[in-house]
Amino acid sequence: MRGSATGLETFFVGYLVLWMVTCLAAMIVYARAPATFAFSRPEYRRFLLTPWKLATFVLATAGLTLMAPYTGDPTWDYVDALFMSALTYWGAPWVVGAVYLTVRRRLPWPQLFVAICLWLFSVSWSYDLYLVLRDGSYPTTWLANLLLSTSLYLPAGLLWNLDWRPQRGVTFSFLESDWPQAPPTAAFSRVIGYALLFMLMVSAEIAYFLVLSRG
Repeated sequence: MRGSATGLETFFVGYLVLWMVTCLAAMIVYARAPATFAFSRPEYRRFLLTPWKLATFVLATAGLTLMAPYTGDPTWDYVDALFMSALTYWGAPWVVGAVYLTVRRRLPWPQLFVAICLWLFSVSWSYDLYLVLRDGSYPTTWLANLLLSTSLYLPAGLLWNLDWRPQRGVTFSFLESDWPQAPPTAAFSRVIGYALLFMLMVSAEIAYFLVLSRG
């Protein structure tokens, strides 16, 4: 048993070092050409600050943060619920778009590396680091959290990329040549049905998690 515990500690130390080095590498890739990354540009901030996107972010963050201490999960508190929500809002729309555009060869491959690192930091590594600092040990829930948080991160990224264009109807912003730009028209009334589907999907996943954690 003692050897097994030591082995786990060695694994977690190695994993911590590995992802920290990976994050450093991603920061170096970004620093070499920051202007090529859409999330650095003022257009992306205007894209995120579209009123309906900001409103859904505030509502979702308030709900998750206020609910966190009552879930029965000791690793989920006000702090990590808040900063993981903020990281998702800021990063998920770009990550989803960047992955799609890289696969379609419309963005260079280094952007995919940075996007994957930002995704993993948002849904997992930031959570892991916070709990290491809070509790003094690596959380054994790291993998379960990674899977659950990713299942929320993807629909959030798609939700905040919803758009409507006169010639195309409802679409995703990253399919358009001017991505990321704030929608040229008041699109929310056109996309509200699709937005509700994504929000219901996320709500159902959170409800399922709550049932499991209390079961």
